[in-house]
Amino acid sequence: MDRSSELADFLRSRRARITPDRAGLAEDGRARRVPGLRRDEVARLAGVSTEYYTRLEQGRAGNPSPEVVEALARTLQLDLAEREHLTDLLARPTPARRAPADPQRVRPGLHLMLQTLENVPAFILGRRTDVLATNRLARAVLTDFDALPVPQRNLARYYLLDPEARDRVGDWAQIAAETVAILRLEAGRHPHDRRLADLVGELILRSPEFTVWWNDHRVLRRTHGTKHYHHPVVGDLHFAYESFQPPGDPDQTLCVYNPEPGSATAEALRLLSSWTTPSPQAHTPSADAR
Repeated sequence: MDRSSELADFLRSRRARITPDRAGLAEDGRARRVPGLRRDEVARLAGVSTEYYTRLEQGRAGNPSPEVVEALARTLQLDLAEREHLTDLLARPTPARRAPADPQRVRPGLHLMLQTLENVPAFILGRRTDVLATNRLARAVLTDFDALPVPQRNLARYYLLDPEARDRVGDWAQIAAETVAILRLEAGRHPHDRRLADLVGELILRSPEFTVWWNDHRVLRRTHGTKHYHHPVVGDLHFAYESFQPPGDPDQTLCVYNPEPGSATAEALRLLSSWTTPSPQAHTPSADAR
């Protein structure tokens, strides 16, 4: 990923969404050739020169001070994920690693936790939204990632390329677009990740919607929210999900889908659990490297 190009596109996309009125500026009578704020308006609000902001947007300003970054984030009204992404894009470039990244593994204690959470769907994501481990209900509600070849165990790939996902995932377009935004955030943090670049390339080629969402330059760090699924056997399922990083591995995310106690979803999960109870010889979640 070309950081200079990414930085320029990100800053342009963020200032394009801020109207003068939203920024607290009075119209000056000049015709606007582009939506949103002009470069000189961003510079004035951030307290820097127009020349400096122009060089910054073009990736030619070196490393701005934390004060300048904060002023830009405030001017462009960035949320926490966007601030994080801006910081990543402004970081001093590091040489690409020649050796591949170490494979991600889920430690035994987290595998045990997934099984302890046997009454709710739970799974662990790694870099690039790779699905590293799942419990039984997660495989029943989403799809059986353990049955897929290791390279295909990826949440973004499932949402965008598996025809089943469009029928099973409620609010599919919203969830798929949010997943693309998560990949955008990762791309800023790991610009030399070859497997991420390969995944993005595949999605560009095979998903008509992906390129539109990718070019929005939206970024997102998923923490909590709601999910809705249409299960082919038990019908609609509604969850409040929580996502957080297990201590000791910032590149892994534990995701837990919680139903409202006593709800139709809770009863449906009880039925799914009874139907999918493993025999004594049933498999356990794969610990394959990702």
